[in-house]
Amino acid sequence: MAKKKKKKTDSPAFENRKARHEYFIEDTLEAGIVLQGSEVKAIRDGRCSIGEGYITVEELPKPRLVLHQVDIGQYQPSGALNHRPKRDRVLLAHKREIGKLARQVEQKGVTLIPLKLYFNEEGKAKVLVALARGKQAHDKRHAIAERESKRDLQRAMSQLKRG
Repeated sequence: MAKKKKKKTDSPAFENRKARHEYFIEDTLEAGIVLQGSEVKAIRDGRCSIGEGYITVEELPKPRLVLHQVDIGQYQPSGALNHRPKRDRVLLAHKREIGKLARQVEQKGVTLIPLKLYFNEEGKAKVLVALARGKQAHDKRHAIAERESKRDLQRAMSQLKRG
C-alpha cells in the first residue's frame, strides 16, 4: 500500500493582530471557506488582508456564516478568470455551531470577526472565527500598561541573570 504524502504548509497565515487589541475574544471556531481557484492562488501568493473583515449570520435560505470585506488580491496569471477582491465568501460550519453563534451574536456588543486565515495540514483553507466583545478605551490602556509592566519585569530578570 502506498504511503500518504504529507503536504507542506509553506503558505502564509494571515492574522488579524489588531483584533486582540480592539476586542475581548470570548470563543473561537475553525471554519472552512468557499474559494474560487484564483483566490486560492492569490492567498498562497500572499495577497490577502483580513484586518477590516467581519462575519454575519444569514438565516435564509438556510443558516450560514458569510465573511465580508476581506480583501483577497487578484492573481495576475489567471487573467480574465479572476475574482472580485472584496466579494462576500461563505464559511463552512455545522448547523449546530452556526445556531450557537447566532444566539450569542444577538447580545448587545458581541460580533463575529476573522482572527486568522490559513491552510491546514491537508491544504484546505480555514478561517479562525472569533466571538468578540468590543473593548473600551480604558480597557485598552489597562492592557497596554499590563504588557509594558511584564516587559519591564522580564528585562529586570534578564539583567539579574547576567549580572
